Amino acid sequence: MFSIYNTLTRKNEQLISNVQGKINMYTCGPTVYHYAHIGNLRSYIMEDVLEKSLRYSGMDVKRVMNITDVGHLSSDADTGEDKMLKGAKREKKTVMEIAQFYTDAFFNDCKKLNIKRPDVVEPATNCIQEFIEMIETLINKGYAYEAGGNIYFDTSKLENYYVLSNQKEKELLVGVREDVDADENKRNSSDFVLWFTKSKFDEQELKWDSPWGIGYPGWHIECSAIGIKHLGEYMDIHCGGVDNIFPHHTNEIAQSESFLGHKWCNYWFHVQHLNDKSGKMSKSKGDFLTVSLLEEKGYNPLVYRFFCLQSHYRKPLEFSYEVMDNVKTAYGKILKKVSELSEEGEIDSTEYNNYRQKFLEALENDLNTSMAVTVVYDMLKSNVNDRTKLELIKSFDEVLSLNLTSLREREDENIDNDLKSYVDEMIAKRAEAKKAKDFSAADKIREELLSKGIVLKDTREGTVWSLADNV
Repeated sequence: MFSIYNTLTRKNEQLISNVQGKINMYTCGPTVYHYAHIGNLRSYIMEDVLEKSLRYSGMDVKRVMNITDVGHLSSDADTGEDKMLKGAKREKKTVMEIAQFYTDAFFNDCKKLNIKRPDVVEPATNCIQEFIEMIETLINKGYAYEAGGNIYFDTSKLENYYVLSNQKEKELLVGVREDVDADENKRNSSDFVLWFTKSKFDEQELKWDSPWGIGYPGWHIECSAIGIKHLGEYMDIHCGGVDNIFPHHTNEIAQSESFLGHKWCNYWFHVQHLNDKSGKMSKSKGDFLTVSLLEEKGYNPLVYRFFCLQSHYRKPLEFSYEVMDNVKTAYGKILKKVSELSEEGEIDSTEYNNYRQKFLEALENDLNTSMAVTVVYDMLKSNVNDRTKLELIKSFDEVLSLNLTSLREREDENIDNDLKSYVDEMIAKRAEAKKAKDFSAADKIREELLSKGIVLKDTREGTVWSLADNV
């Protein structure tokens, strides 16, 4: 059975869906005011692996992601400038031009990293009416109030506002990423904004009419409303980075369960930070690492994906170019090993099922991707026949998504029929020479082929060959 660590209960739990065999899964999407840095993308890689692992285990997954194109302020404590407006000023474009450009850039990075596009992708600006209706209900139920032109959620109405983080208010305030100016309109320091009006941000480019005046939604309301819109009143898994635990996900739980009147999401899945030697990577530092920068430095984006898979998602991961070089080498060796596997012979169903089960067990144990990668190595080193190994690699790559047969496929594309006929003829002559114990002639054939860029390898299934240029 599939188990994951649930931030809500702070323990590993067997995954039991609200509807048997079906998983409703939500992913906090990007705020599209700049390129995604590779720290952000670690979370999306691991969420992608989770979705694919659930599908691999036989579950039907519906995954929804929002696009934050309005309402996310530069401080998580409802202060500072809207990030979208900040991006528009930086590049002298409209907010919607910025949103479209960086949404496209985000999904282009995802494509390079083999991150599957979620089943539903919903920009916040598409759901203004849903936000307004949800806020109206919260006001009517007594969970929200108007003050100074803004609408706030009243956290004092909840018995346990901090249920997700299990920390005291003073401890959590330290975790807010920027200095917080006290908002005198709030009844309680932990209250948060559901709707801003024009009285607070006159420069805001995107504004909508509402019962409370012209304005725009707070950041937290969008994920609740979009999740409920597309997944209904009950969600199985909600994903995000650990920095989303407070205040974003804490606030989502507060407003969603107050709106619905019952528990909203059963499992909360959080991915740890990517660090460098100076600490957590973030855009606020100025220069930040992107997929494009990795490519400029000579790294296939899938090397970064492989790097992420070699560590558990709940452990902080430290990035360095030295480590990336090692991973690049390891990745190249796996591609080479797979390219040399013969397609001849029959699939050994016993061994196939045995290794597939080991791989699945690793994933089902709180998404232990490092152990899953170990299963790949163990399988390739084993005495299992080549055809079975090749089929297992194809199966494993449904989840790992590392294009493990890509080198093999490139070689096949580069081999024309005349070359194939020539090499097959030379391999046959070499086999005859070895049978006649004329090892000098056999070695001469190998050397002749090598001089033409053809590498031979003798296996139990026979001699296989590859192009030396692809090593």
